[in-house]
Amino acid sequence: MKKQVTVFGASGLVGNFLIQELLKEVSVTKINLVSRKPIPSAHEKVVSHVIDFSNETEIENCIRNSTTVFSAIGTTQAKVNGDKVAYSKIDYDINLRIATRCLKLKTPQFQLVSSGGADATSSNFYLRLKGEIERDVFDLKLPSAIILRPSLLIGKRKEFRFGERIAQLLMPLFSFLFPVNYKPVKARWVAEKMNAYAKLSLPGNHIISNKEFFEKM
Repeated sequence: MKKQVTVFGASGLVGNFLIQELLKEVSVTKINLVSRKPIPSAHEKVVSHVIDFSNETEIENCIRNSTTVFSAIGTTQAKVNGDKVAYSKIDYDINLRIATRCLKLKTPQFQLVSSGGADATSSNFYLRLKGEIERDVFDLKLPSAIILRPSLLIGKRKEFRFGERIAQLLMPLFSFLFPVNYKPVKARWVAEKMNAYAKLSLPGNHIISNKEFFEKM
């Protein structure tokens, strides 16, 4: 079966690894990469879409006929200068907008990269926001919604994040002390799991916890 997929957040750490995984799939014949800026790729499978993420019609046009829509969209406090409203517009608003377009088009599967510890009742802004988007995506009752909750992601980003880089260097040294749901996880493993779940028929809502990234399917 020939498949078309769409990836939001392809320029990020997980998104970049996900593209590599999808390019290896013979059954995937078209990969829509959606971003605010062009993502260069010479591969014949890849089509780059530069859109306005506030425009639902443009989002809809990118995901139409896709068997799986992946979203690894997210920002950082540094990128939005600590502005929580701006942060929410990216991590919450855009992802929910994508999910609602998937609902309208009856997209077979939607996958969202969230975060370990996500909790809509948390006093922590970041974890509460992640929990709220998880809750509201699940409330849509999509044909299949898969939310992935990785802990600290290990991998080389295109942009330098000082605090995260220090954590990436130190935490693996002490990861044996952490429960498996809090262990740092390689971003490549998350992408591999996303690709693997895209091959499955999993109706309903599903949470993929951090420990599952350490397990083979």
